[in-house]
Amino acid sequence: MAYKVIQSFSDLQDNGYVYNAGDSYPRYGYKPTEKRIQELLTVNNKAGQVFIKEVENKKKQESKEKKVAAKKKSGE
Repeated sequence: MAYKVIQSFSDLQDNGYVYNAGDSYPRYGYKPTEKRIQELLTVNNKAGQVFIKEVENKKKQESKEKKVAAKKKSGE
């Protein structure tokens, strides 16, 4: 799953790496634990704020769009 940063933060579990709003999470080369992802997706972290949200993988989105287009074309 892909994630996008919605609130800037310094990731204390990633050597203080700073993520800015709009960045992808995690950065290339860093593999957070599932627990850490859940902390950042919810208010269950030290800051009590949501920092990331799930976004669809670009390839999956493109695949869905192609299927919808194909259905529309065949239905015309």
